[in-house]
Amino acid sequence: MIALLQDASSTATLDLLLGGTIYTRVVLAVTAVASIGGWVLILWKWAQFRRLRRDGFRFVNAIERSQRLDDAYKTVMRLPETPYSRLFVQGANFFSELRPGALREGGPPQAGLTEAQLNALWLVLEKTQDEERDVAAGGLVWLSVIAVVAPLLGLLGTVLGVMDAFLGVAVAGTANISSVAPGIAEALTTTAAGLVAAIPAAIGYNYFAIRLDRFTGEMEGFASEFIGTLAREGRL
Repeated sequence: MIALLQDASSTATLDLLLGGTIYTRVVLAVTAVASIGGWVLILWKWAQFRRLRRDGFRFVNAIERSQRLDDAYKTVMRLPETPYSRLFVQGANFFSELRPGALREGGPPQAGLTEAQLNALWLVLEKTQDEERDVAAGGLVWLSVIAVVAPLLGLLGTVLGVMDAFLGVAVAGTANISSVAPGIAEALTTTAAGLVAAIPAAIGYNYFAIRLDRFTGEMEGFASEFIGTLAREGRL
């Protein structure tokens, strides 16, 4: 008996949606696309940040085994290209332009960087950090858009559906529950659909925003460590 009631309820709900107003069907179609797009973005960003975390561990382990900056440079050049290695290589290459041959093994001692050159090196590192952060942040804005717009779109569909239901009651000239309930139930499905699309997108956006801030902090830490290594080795 329970199974029959559940089947009847599911059939009635499906018939309600398929036979709904144009407003309901349009809103449901848009929220369905938004929901699918949101999950695609969530899976993509999860894989991206998982890869960044793995690359960060590999980079740190490689750097920690190097005694000097020139050893670290050769080690990093053998690693696969990652945001961390690109930051290191950009800084090392710019330093080599300022002091040619300074990172070459057995190279002659050279004078340290001037204050203007050190500031220029910081600007190069900061520019690389900003570029890598922009790449890592790709797609987050769309998760934010889905999280904000989907509930509003669902609410709009509900308002239009309720208006249509009451207009139907006015035309029919009767206001009993059996004539009002189907229209109200149909209208509320758009709100539910909007929330189904928005909730995962909102959770994903906030989670990945935290991961992005952590990634940015790691990049800033690596840049500071690069400058600190130059100072420790007497290259500044």
